[in-house]
Amino acid sequence: MKIYRVQLKRSQKTLLHDNQCSLLENLEQNGIRHEYQCRSGYCGACRAKLLTGTVSYRQPPLAFLQADDVLLCCCQLESDLELDL
Repeated sequence: MKIYRVQLKRSQKTLLHDNQCSLLENLEQNGIRHEYQCRSGYCGACRAKLLTGTVSYRQPPLAFLQADDVLLCCCQLESDLELDL
């Protein structure tokens, strides 16, 4: 199982993530609160800016995304990330 490093730029925290849960759940487990609503990629409330790294989605999310956006509730990490959080 691959473990990825997630750098949070604004809060200057680093998390480890293994895609066993959503990135949103990982943030919550580490005491970091971020807005969300649907937890399924439909609403886009959990959108965050991706500064570096790559993610994918098992199913294309319905929420509109810019090229540098990720949905914390349903993205799968493909590399280490830096997020503007």
